[in-house]
Amino acid sequence: MAFARIQGHRIEYEFVPAGAAPVIVFLHEGLGSLTTWRDFPQSIAQATACGTLAYSRHGHGRSDRLDAPRRVDFMHEEALQALPELLDGLGIEQPILLGHSDGGSIALIHAGGTGRLVAGLIVLAPHVMVEDISIRSIREAGTLFATTDLREKLARHHADPEATFRGWNEVWLEPAFRSWNIEAFLPRITCPVLAIQGEDDEYGTMEQIERIARLAPDAELLKLPHCGHAPHRDQPQAVIAAVASFIDGIRRQPAPGVSAIDS
Repeated sequence: MAFARIQGHRIEYEFVPAGAAPVIVFLHEGLGSLTTWRDFPQSIAQATACGTLAYSRHGHGRSDRLDAPRRVDFMHEEALQALPELLDGLGIEQPILLGHSDGGSIALIHAGGTGRLVAGLIVLAPHVMVEDISIRSIREAGTLFATTDLREKLARHHADPEATFRGWNEVWLEPAFRSWNIEAFLPRITCPVLAIQGEDDEYGTMEQIERIARLAPDAELLKLPHCGHAPHRDQPQAVIAAVASFIDGIRRQPAPGVSAIDS
């Protein structure tokens, strides 16, 4: 584990390059961190021979703690400012972004809003708009945090589990967040997209990834049965196989106007 200073904050990360191979950047969910990925990045690296970068956003893991409530545009700020600064600092060009939940949304915003070259996007249970099911589940999570051992479970991964939880839960329940929507970024994505969602996702309906399919120029969908909001944990082998096949396709058929990554 190493640390970088991004937007004035100390950010923990783990970067495992693989020679000239592309780097897959793992973008965690709203209560995630570098360590909540567990062995998933290593499994993906073994299946694809790619390098990996995982990090904890400000307010998560062992990165600097939040010093103020999150703003409604926190995912835009991460995608358009913090992530480019981290990639530049580590010398990573034309990455493959793999994001889960909020991390998937950050990946979509980055690819559609920065003009930077991205080789591909893999988004697991992403959000492109706010649904009633999302708000219900996030409100229920608040009850669980107050009445169960969720706080203790989060403490295994976060220096300040209270601040991490509040930073995620409270902004999603802000009335102003109800109109949050990133569909305008989707038509501007120039790389291939693989969107994966579980049929039993408790935080969003299939309309989330179906909108990606309708609006992004080059998107394929994978809908997994017996799978909730974390496809990489509920159906790891199916996700790893789909990711490996998708990345192999990128290598064989680079997107128009984008230089081929290693073959």
